[in-house]
Amino acid sequence: MKKIFIVFMTALFLGMSFVGFTQETKAQSKVVAYYFYGSFRCPTCKKFEQYSREVIDTYFKEAVSSGELEFKPINVEEKGNEHYAVDYKLYTKSLVLSLVKDGSEKKWKNLEKIWDYAGNKEKFTGYVKDNIEAMLKEAK
Repeated sequence: MKKIFIVFMTALFLGMSFVGFTQETKAQSKVVAYYFYGSFRCPTCKKFEQYSREVIDTYFKEAVSSGELEFKPINVEEKGNEHYAVDYKLYTKSLVLSLVKDGSEKKWKNLEKIWDYAGNKEKFTGYVKDNIEAMLKEAK
């Protein structure tokens, strides 16, 4: 009986360790959706952030809760954030998707067409959703 208990406890421990390892491995790959803005926020710029947040909250709740997707609005004019304008070659308000694996950025994409779809929420939503889905597939 004692041997069965030891075998059971060992299997339980190993199973818990494997689950922790699997979750840790998945968390090493993620997509960060940065919305970059400046100190002056026009109605269109606010709309970009709102629409982007709505897409993520509506279609990617599970990815956010698992850590596979993060949404980070960042004011590039605040001290310490200036480097983003150089890093991502920003010239205006932008939504940038960044693929991070093992702690380092592997690729990024500026979703420049958000400006084309500023007046069409449906097209904006589809464009952002499709690009996030594609980047999340690459993260796996």
